[in-house]
Amino acid sequence: MTAPINTAMDNLCAAQKSNIIPNQEYLLQGSVVDKSVEVLLHRLRGLCDNVDSGPETFSDHEMCFSIRRGSPQEQPLLLRVRRSMEPNFADMPWQLRYIGQPELGDKSRPTIVRSSIDIATSNTVVDFLTELGCKLDYEYITRGYIFRKGRMKIIVSKIIKVNQMNKVPESVPDYITPSYLVELSVLAPSGQDAIAEDMRVFAEQLRPLVQLEKIDYKRLVH
Repeated sequence: MTAPINTAMDNLCAAQKSNIIPNQEYLLQGSVVDKSVEVLLHRLRGLCDNVDSGPETFSDHEMCFSIRRGSPQEQPLLLRVRRSMEPNFADMPWQLRYIGQPELGDKSRPTIVRSSIDIATSNTVVDFLTELGCKLDYEYITRGYIFRKGRMKIIVSKIIKVNQMNKVPESVPDYITPSYLVELSVLAPSGQDAIAEDMRVFAEQLRPLVQLEKIDYKRLVH
């Protein structure tokens, strides 16, 4: 089995050097109040692909873990585990995601850029992370709609609390805010900054319904 493993590693290294692995996420975020979301969904149906079939719906349970790599002053490594709660996708793999620190860059850059790597896993991934020493920081549920425009993905979703018994609410959802989160994102290999300008142009078409912008997370924390 050594030869196939070596070949796979060689192929992976070659792909990384050729910048064909999507390991960067370009991101804009905003929100829209509940009473205006139908107008936004109607606008997105007109702008995005697959107008006839309509947007995809989803319901995901997401758990956010962290682990310290060294001194307390260092930023912890952040990992996210996501699983679908849709009955039709019960057999789908779970998703483990690494997200790096946002790079706001200069003011002329249209979007946030951050490292992002997604891996399909089995449903034992939570046990695996716990054994590694990762700590569950928080978890939540997202339900909403996914639109696509070329390489761009637009998500309009509600964020729902997980109850005190660490159970997913089955009857009346406990929404965190009276608004929808709107995210415009693209996963692409390093060095494809031109996509950020396409995202800016698309975001302008959604004004004034929603203002998609770069979010300075450090400013929110402090």
